Amino acid sequence: MIPVRIGLVTFVVTLLSFAVSLLLGIFGVILAAKLHGVHPNMTLAYREVALPVAGIVAAIVVVSATVMEVRHYRQTKALGGIADQMHTAH
Repeated sequence: MIPVRIGLVTFVVTLLSFAVSLLLGIFGVILAAKLHGVHPNMTLAYREVALPVAGIVAAIVVVSATVMEVRHYRQTKALGGIADQMHTAH
């Protein structure tokens, strides 16, 4: 189940970061277009802002989620071993 949880967390966080960065990118493109007096090119918000940010966030989330899941697995395994030792001692 560890790879499934890692994949699910990565997908959800990446999708959320894409949405937020796209929103901020759109605001930035509109603001820059108004300042320069030109029509806004919205494809820049996708290509230059949202996709790179989502890719970076996805890489960070995969690594951090993997570390956290492995740590949780090892901790659960160790605590299970301690509980088994306590049950056999009684």
